[in-house]
Amino acid sequence: MGRIHLFEFEDQQWFPSFLRDYGTDFLQFLSNKTKLYKPAIHILEKGLKASNTNQIVDLASGGGGGLLWLNQELLKTHPDLKIILTDYYPNLSAFEYTKKQAPNFEYITTCIDARKVPESLKGLRTQFLSLHHFKPNDAVKTLQNAVDSQSCIGIFEVQERSLPSILAMLFSPISVLFTTPFIRPFKWGRLLFTYLIPIVPLFVLWDGLVSSFRTYSVAEMHELVEQVDNHDSFIWEINRIKSGPGVILYLLGIPKP
Repeated sequence: MGRIHLFEFEDQQWFPSFLRDYGTDFLQFLSNKTKLYKPAIHILEKGLKASNTNQIVDLASGGGGGLLWLNQELLKTHPDLKIILTDYYPNLSAFEYTKKQAPNFEYITTCIDARKVPESLKGLRTQFLSLHHFKPNDAVKTLQNAVDSQSCIGIFEVQERSLPSILAMLFSPISVLFTTPFIRPFKWGRLLFTYLIPIVPLFVLWDGLVSSFRTYSVAEMHELVEQVDNHDSFIWEINRIKSGPGVILYLLGIPKP
């Protein structure tokens, strides 16, 4: 099945920011509670070592993804670790909550475009569950920007274009209904638009299904890399690994010595 770039509500400028935040809050909660990115730890450590840095610059952070749990694990080997959260549509309440849970987090309050990362943001660049939001030309620009700035980059997706992944997305509204009371920071509006006016579970369902159809395969990520100027100045590791019943597709780009 070929990649289909349908629209996601989360990407639309007209979509209310508070509803977008409820969606990214849900993804953050689920990612941390299920330790979704556990298989990615050794990949992140490889990137940190190669970049000779103690700083992660997370792009398209959403609500922070599974970084709170990953942070706890990475601190064991990198006690001076610092993580900076950024997004084109920053979820500031989620960023602030994350920082309160772990003081080594920082965040940027203004819009940060993953295709044009400011030179001042140095460190291992990461993207969790966000590459599929980028059309091919924009995905290439994101990789090109990393290559041009000689910045290590790690990209991780936890869904793919497969029947099991699509079927799993069909159960996402149930997950939203069960987890919403436990998501922090607590917001009455989240309850209203989950239970009384069920916009959140419905848009999470749609965006989840579309995410699967949008996800780049391992072969397609290789094709993206091939379009990057001077891509041979980097070492590229692109693969898929099992994560419980699911899978993580990842790309790690490291400048050659």
